[in-house]
Amino acid sequence: MSPRLAAVLVGGVLMAAGNMAAGSAALAHHSFAVFDIEHPRELRGTVQHFKFSSPHTFIVLEVTGDDGITTIWNLEGASPSILVRNGWSSQSLKTGDQIKLSIDPLRSGAPGGAWTGQKTNFSDGRPVVCCVSDGF
Repeated sequence: MSPRLAAVLVGGVLMAAGNMAAGSAALAHHSFAVFDIEHPRELRGTVQHFKFSSPHTFIVLEVTGDDGITTIWNLEGASPSILVRNGWSSQSLKTGDQIKLSIDPLRSGAPGGAWTGQKTNFSDGRPVVCCVSDGF
């Protein structure tokens, strides 16, 4: 076998191995099966923190139940790049903002879930941003 052919074959094997490694990294991204999309839940609360970072955004929301008990909900959203395309920024929500939103809760029953921009409004009904067409 010529040295040139050997180099081409070794290069091809290395590229294939690299592509497999990259595919494994992509598959390592978690599943959204942990969220119960069949039973959405409405929440009203006070924003404690809006984390606008990759790979997903988060809202930490303080919710007071009908029984007067306060619970902190951790809500996972789309990536910043998706939200930016729909008019969102890192300043769209601020600590202390009163919001209402529909979430897909965690199947485990823990206080958490998935949120989307199009299902998030200020408590007075105003949209956080105009004209969103959200997606994951």
